[in-house]
Amino acid sequence: MEHLDVAVIGGGQSGLAAAYALRKQGLKPVMLEASGRTAGSWPHYYDSLTLFSPARYGSLPGLPFGGDPERYPHRDEVIAYLLRYANQLDVDIRTGRRVSEVRADGDGFAVALEDGSRLTARAVVAATGGFGQPNRPALSGLDSFNGTVLHVADYQSPEPFAGQRIVVVGGGDSAVQVATELATHARVSLASRAPIKWFTQRPLGGTDLHFWLKATGLDIAPLGRLQRAPATMAVIDDGRHKAALAAGAPDRRPMFTGIDGSKMTWGDGTVEDIDAIVPATGYWPDLGYLAPLDAFGGQGRRLHRDGTSLTQTGLAYVGLEWQRSLSSASLRGVGRDAERIARRPAAHLARR
Repeated sequence: MEHLDVAVIGGGQSGLAAAYALRKQGLKPVMLEASGRTAGSWPHYYDSLTLFSPARYGSLPGLPFGGDPERYPHRDEVIAYLLRYANQLDVDIRTGRRVSEVRADGDGFAVALEDGSRLTARAVVAATGGFGQPNRPALSGLDSFNGTVLHVADYQSPEPFAGQRIVVVGGGDSAVQVATELATHARVSLASRAPIKWFTQRPLGGTDLHFWLKATGLDIAPLGRLQRAPATMAVIDDGRHKAALAAGAPDRRPMFTGIDGSKMTWGDGTVEDIDAIVPATGYWPDLGYLAPLDAFGGQGRRLHRDGTSLTQTGLAYVGLEWQRSLSSASLRGVGRDAERIARRPAAHLARR
């Protein structure tokens, strides 16, 4: 059986940042990525997605994003950047290797893969991030709906919905952006439990919001320690989406109260036929492979401090929302968290 220093599970931005930081500590990480390439969740996002932060803030450690630093890179640019980053890492990267479970094994871990192979590792970094598993909440009457239900994780572009009556569910960035895009081809309502909250993308004279987050220290403040659940974030907007909602394309409504077949009932008693519902209700971390370690608390909450497990010596996380700070699950912040957690495996392995 193969024996590793550190197994990094996940080969997206979190895994790449973790591998880089571990190499700086003198360790020899092996990255295990389920898909065929090291781009994480990015290839699955909708076609029009762009970063919310300018390129100057969107780099992993050791490799600038490149190009105009003030532009907002497109999804495909991010994918190309992550692949380029993986190519320059001096790390053993193994794609097509999905981990099925991790168990405690003496003073280390036994790692089982879906292809039936097994290996052991002295330490494990769970770097599958916070966006691997779509959150599909129980919406009133959704089980009886006979139209199309498409989580935003599976949405690509608005053209297939042309001329339809669509309801997008959610109040975050993806919900607002997808609803606005769909409204150029269909009649769309955005259903949310509370009014939309907004952040201006370039406040105070046109300087990007992320400049101010960095300048004030809010981007790296350890607020994650205070979070019992991920905070609800406002929508970052350059003015277009807020204007679209103000013009009713899409219109924003409180949550519907029921569904029967194709008919949706709204809070005011109005009933109408709906063709498709698009839940844009976020994601959960895909960490089922850690179930044998008893690493979670109530409601699946990860038990960690700044990414270091509180239940298993040698286990760490990278890429969770609010793992340490506002930027923990982003390209601009994951490298800082990775550097912090990499010191622990290095110290742990040095003692043995």
